[in-house]
Amino acid sequence: MSDTAIPIPLWSGETLPVVNVASVPQRSPFRYPGGKTWLIPQIRQWLASLPAKPARLIEPFAGGAIVGLTAAFEQLAESVILVERDEQVAAVWKTIISTEGGAEWLASRIVGFELTPESVRGLLASRKRLIRERAFQTLVQNRISRGGILAPGAGIVKQGENGKGLLSRWYPETLRKRILDIGAIRGRIRFVLDHEELFRLAGAIRGDFLMTYDDAEEVRALAVRHRFETRLVAMNSTHHATMYELLIGRNLDWIA
Repeated sequence: MSDTAIPIPLWSGETLPVVNVASVPQRSPFRYPGGKTWLIPQIRQWLASLPAKPARLIEPFAGGAIVGLTAAFEQLAESVILVERDEQVAAVWKTIISTEGGAEWLASRIVGFELTPESVRGLLASRKRLIRERAFQTLVQNRISRGGILAPGAGIVKQGENGKGLLSRWYPETLRKRILDIGAIRGRIRFVLDHEELFRLAGAIRGDFLMTYDDAEEVRALAVRHRFETRLVAMNSTHHATMYELLIGRNLDWIA
């Protein structure tokens, strides 16, 4: 989402080439199912096609935030706003981006942690109160859970790659570097937890924009409150079930 008003050719009918995600710089400390790494070449192309560099790029439901991080690192926008309501994920971004010295603390905590089945069980069973401790706990859970899933009940890696078990997804020096790199450019990034704030920011955009959300009553209420248009679009899930996504924006008459 950009402050610059441009036409967005979302459905041109063309089949995009398959992206080798290994060719995209991995800047996020998270590993995420359904991550947007595959979209990065198109994001770069889209932003480069604009008549001027966007003043602000907003990534709602940021998760691992690969789009926002790419835009910040490659200076494809003047500033980046990440939005995420999940409290565990939010703790990581708050620590790295919004807390003075947070990136350095988290990087040090990671390289100083001896990862064993016992230390993992103890860490995940504890109730952390400080945001930075929850951030560390979240990153460990994300790295050692199957598929990076943080939901309650998600299993942890047992065999892993080459029989390495938990260690097959634990790269402390790599994580340290990624976290410190993000901390070094945190002046270009802002983290927002509140989706009400996201809608307020969208209302200040000059021109058209488009957001997608799960179809939920509270989201529709936000759209009405900010005088945005909505359209319901059917989609198929990975299990071939019909689901509905809510499109939100201005001037949505172009949607059939």
